[in-house]
Amino acid sequence: MGKFFAKTIATAVAVLLAAYILKGVHVDDTVTALMVAVVLGLLNSFIKPILILLTIPITLFTLGLFLLVINIIIVKWVADIVPGFTVDGWISALFFSLVVSFVSSIIEGIIGTPDKKES
Repeated sequence: MGKFFAKTIATAVAVLLAAYILKGVHVDDTVTALMVAVVLGLLNSFIKPILILLTIPITLFTLGLFLLVINIIIVKWVADIVPGFTVDGWISALFFSLVVSFVSSIIEGIIGTPDKKES
């Protein structure tokens, strides 16, 4: 459970930083960033694998570049679900997904995520 919270906080910080850096991304406040992080985590955990499985032929044909389109769709979907979070276009969604992924990876590397207790 601690790992989920650490990843959610890291993602929320990354969302706030991406909204600060990118012109086409708008986040109203910190609570909205936390909601974006939770919804993004849930969609990435449950919906994204299904989308990847359904689009294997086109992903192979495009040598994996279609995965970027899936990331954009997920980000745009989060923008539709979470009030107070907007993404202006597809390019903004692409850069948002790249920035959030990069920044949250760096934050998780610095603070580390709690490991499971061995029993």
